[in-house]
Amino acid sequence: MGLQKKIQFCLIALLMVTVVSAQDKPASPPEVANGTINSATIQIKYSSPSVKGRQIWGGLVPFNEVWRAGANEATTFETDKDLTIEGSKLPAGKYSLFIIPSETACIVIFNKDAKQWGAYKYKEKEDQLRVTVKQQVAETIAERLFYGINKDNVVLSWDNWNIPFSVQ
Repeated sequence: MGLQKKIQFCLIALLMVTVVSAQDKPASPPEVANGTINSATIQIKYSSPSVKGRQIWGGLVPFNEVWRAGANEATTFETDKDLTIEGSKLPAGKYSLFIIPSETACIVIFNKDAKQWGAYKYKEKEDQLRVTVKQQVAETIAERLFYGINKDNVVLSWDNWNIPFSVQ
């Protein structure tokens, strides 16, 4: 095999490895947010989609419809101790976390069925808690969906919105 053929073979092999590697990366990779609020350990598992130039609020995520608060499987919210969310009690446990966004407020839902794919089989009768919060316009755009667990709240940040809810 001549040098030119060896170089061509190597370039083709490198290209194939690159294509295969790129396919292994999910569009919405799984993420985990861990934190502690008032001695309660909180874990949020979610898939983190990107904006990719799309209209998110009122577009990709329709207003006034139940949304899985992430991508792929429903986002889960787990706490090892009872919490107070926006003034209402949430018992210790693992929940699916859903949000119903609108132009003026968001309903944050903790659903007792923690193993769901998306929101396709969501049942309101399984809701443990619903609270209404006011979203905030973010100072900077969050390209990837992100959950932050702070000293007294949890915040979902994506695109130009922050959706905070107080936790005690």
